[in-house]
Amino acid sequence: MSSATVVIGNFDGVHPGHREVLAEARRRHPELPLVVVTFWPHPVSVLRPGTGPLLLTSLEGRIELLTAAGADRVEVIDFTPEFATWSPAEFVEKVLLPLDPAVIVVGENFRFGHGAAGNLATLRELAAGRFDVDGLPLVRFGDEETCSTRIREALAAGDVAHAAQHLGRLFCFRGVVTHGDRRGRALGFPTANLPVPADLACPSDGVYAGWVTRRDGLDAHGEALPQGAPLPRWPSAISVGTNPTFDGLTRRVESYVLDRDDLELYDAPISVEFVARIRGQVRFDDIDQLIVQMTDDVIRCRELLAVGH
Repeated sequence: MSSATVVIGNFDGVHPGHREVLAEARRRHPELPLVVVTFWPHPVSVLRPGTGPLLLTSLEGRIELLTAAGADRVEVIDFTPEFATWSPAEFVEKVLLPLDPAVIVVGENFRFGHGAAGNLATLRELAAGRFDVDGLPLVRFGDEETCSTRIREALAAGDVAHAAQHLGRLFCFRGVVTHGDRRGRALGFPTANLPVPADLACPSDGVYAGWVTRRDGLDAHGEALPQGAPLPRWPSAISVGTNPTFDGLTRRVESYVLDRDDLELYDAPISVEFVARIRGQVRFDDIDQLIVQMTDDVIRCRELLAVGH
């Protein structure tokens, strides 16, 4: 008796198409553990350095999402230049067979091996007599196929609502709160600041309505939550960009939790979920104009998030 059901893919963003692959794998053999094989870093960033796509999650975030989607174990393959030279047969022998699969479940566009020479038919040929292979069609939203590229395009356009439709959830940016320049607090809008790593996707510069969640099991003031209590989640006005009014150079996600100036979030891990775009980034010549605009942004956020004052 084979010991596992195995699914394979990059799974960047763990969107509904990815989750359906996991669900089908579970349906095929509910009695077997579900093992997910994924790759890090992104293959394109290794094969063509400097041209890899911006990733929708960190590796930690991907593993967390895959586990939430039903994976019993996540096997991360270190995608190196040497690994990229393996033939489809070597991939099966060195990666898949050690997992003792009963069935491999992949998307119908799955490619593997040196030069992406292997496809679904190749995998079935190599699997003959050893394990089953099931290929699934891509999930569609409206007239579009759901894929990580579509989501990246939506984020680059600031269309976080469309990105959420393809993700099956709000787009979430995660990080650890850093010490900023405290200008927001001086203006009456203290913010929790996250730097934007060069390799991660983020909505285009602008102002958004969304939610901030503290993820370390502590409350707003850094005290431990009661066991089993939900993580605190707050409505927020979110700015993405370099803060051009103050000639900023570093791209950041700056979140103002509505009507709160008592939060202790420095060095805390948080997630920022984007609901809707309010406006693009603007450089203001006058601080009073900036405060007026920020006040209006907060009003818009309350309306979009349906929260009271």
